[in-house]
Amino acid sequence: MPPIIIAQNLGKTYRSGKLEVPALRNVSFSVEPGEFVAIVGPSGSGKSTLFHILGGLTPATSGSVTIDGTDFSSLSDADRTKMRRARIGFIFQRFNLLPTLSAMGNIEIAHDIANLGASPKRPLDKTLLDHLTALLGIGGRLDHRPNELSGGEQQRVAIARALITHPSIVLADEPTGNLDTKNSDAVLAMLRTSSRELNQTVLMITHNPEAAQIADRILHMRDGEITSIETVKR
Repeated sequence: MPPIIIAQNLGKTYRSGKLEVPALRNVSFSVEPGEFVAIVGPSGSGKSTLFHILGGLTPATSGSVTIDGTDFSSLSDADRTKMRRARIGFIFQRFNLLPTLSAMGNIEIAHDIANLGASPKRPLDKTLLDHLTALLGIGGRLDHRPNELSGGEQQRVAIARALITHPSIVLADEPTGNLDTKNSDAVLAMLRTSSRELNQTVLMITHNPEAAQIADRILHMRDGEITSIETVKR
């Protein structure tokens, strides 16, 4: 089976007037279906830039990203948006829940957005919803709004929102950055479970080397480059 993600010679340069600031330099790697990969590095190493390029949120200056056989750069903005909706689930450090909606509403809206333009529209997978909410321990909190939930509960709702659309790829950007140790461990365990049980490919950006140890492989970044790739031994 071919890799689900192929990054080839990725470069990203930001320009401000005459000043050019390289954020990525010739980054190349591939990820197998169902693999859990952590991308680790200090602030300014290029992790977040790489995250946004892999998710189709920003274009690379050079190089290419192929997702499940499709080159992102060959797609129009509209088709790239459709691909994100259908193939990629996003988990962010700041949760990004809609404050006026309940936890259930935040999960449902992700499903509705993924269905935009689809014909026929896919119904909400109640079996998956029940499975996710049970695994995440939020089954009794679905009628609560974000300001009525703890930080750990909000992040678990954000995970359910990312996974409810059956994405083949999950991109998590510092998903434990705002959480205490107990909730961090729960979130990491859920990401590991989604990789193993749901056969989802997970890429997690983190500055925490200990959190990265839950992955199958760790890509170490510094100054916009991958400096080493480590296979985690268990």
